[in-house]
Amino acid sequence: MRRAGFALIGAVALLAVLAPVLTPHAAHQRFADRAYAPPMAVHLIDGQGAWRAPFVYPIVLADRLERRYEEDRARPVPLAWFSGGVIVRLADESRGPWLPLGADGSGRDVLARLLHGARLSLAVALLAALGALAIGTAVGGLAGSAGPVLDEVLMRLSDFVLVLPAMYVVLSLRAALPLVMPPAQVFALVAGILALVGWPIVARGVRAVVAAERERDYAQAARALGAGRARLLVRHLLPAARGFLATQATLLFAAFILAEATLSFVGLGFPDPSVTWGVMLQEAANVAAIADAPWTLAPAAAIFLVVLGVNLAAQDAARL
Repeated sequence: MRRAGFALIGAVALLAVLAPVLTPHAAHQRFADRAYAPPMAVHLIDGQGAWRAPFVYPIVLADRLERRYEEDRARPVPLAWFSGGVIVRLADESRGPWLPLGADGSGRDVLARLLHGARLSLAVALLAALGALAIGTAVGGLAGSAGPVLDEVLMRLSDFVLVLPAMYVVLSLRAALPLVMPPAQVFALVAGILALVGWPIVARGVRAVVAAERERDYAQAARALGAGRARLLVRHLLPAARGFLATQATLLFAAFILAEATLSFVGLGFPDPSVTWGVMLQEAANVAAIADAPWTLAPAAAIFLVVLGVNLAAQDAARL
């Protein structure tokens, strides 16, 4: 199951990296008369039952008020491979765009936004998880190897952060800062806030491991051979916590994906035209739209798959 989890995470990450060559449209590109357009399936058999190269039927807006679309089966459009810098696209785009996962309420390609949005969502979660691990490892290692006074101070600080409702703290910190900021600043800010609320549990776990390991024979032998406190901590004690850190890395990564989605959903995330899975869910937060265009919930399915993969991968992470 662990391999399946890593394979799932790797597949999503690979799709995000290859987003520019997998989608023929930009994430912010709008198409007139394509609001909530349905997904356009690829066909191999035409209306006469004959096999042919992959093609799609272009769609036309049959009723604007009902947002009803119909396939134009008179002239199917073949797919062009490795053309225009992308893997696959329509051979004749004058008949309209190809929307494999349909369009959102603004007529934008859901697949393009899903894959490009994965880049920001996964990058923020990864950076925040690494930041939380770095802070937590430093604080926990120092507390576990230092004297009782510093240990007590650092652990009470972690307790104070732990008892706070993490999501409310994140929302409050973000809301207290300017709402309109460049995307790069929002990226660093969100990652930093998430790291600040995620380090205490890492610190407490690392502190427990270090405090237990420093009394073992190999640590006593290293100390007797003249190893200083810093060398003993870095070379001998912290490596014993790698299984715990691997588990926390996977759990924090999944939690931070959900946290970023929550921030963006309530309007405290990335500004337009930046796109993340949370931004897409915010745009899809309409009961009528969800009923008529369920494909706009594709980012929710993507988040579920990543979180599932992370939890599968975390099952045996402690054995590392």
